[in-house]
Amino acid sequence: MSDELATWIAIVGIALTAIATRGSFVVFGARLALPPLVEQALRFAPAAVLGAIVAPALLLQGGHADLSVGNHRLIAALLGGLLMWRTRSMLWTIAGGMAALTLLRLYA
Repeated sequence: MSDELATWIAIVGIALTAIATRGSFVVFGARLALPPLVEQALRFAPAAVLGAIVAPALLLQGGHADLSVGNHRLIAALLGGLLMWRTRSMLWTIAGGMAALTLLRLYA
């Protein structure tokens, strides 16, 4: 099997899997009752996905974990987290984190 054919088979397989899993909720709707434990677990899915996307961006540099003071993204994220904890304002969190990252990149 050629590489091009394998790539197309993978693309079609992934597309069909996505359609089947997402479409099942539309097709079955209210007829499909999930157990309460599963519903409770699914409430944490968005936070888990966000963490899985953000953590590598903050912690990895050049394919290796970087927990040093030179990791500007991590320091800016920690400052943003501190702002969120103190102010409970998404606007101040984003503005403060972006300002911290900009200042660190320019002057550190």
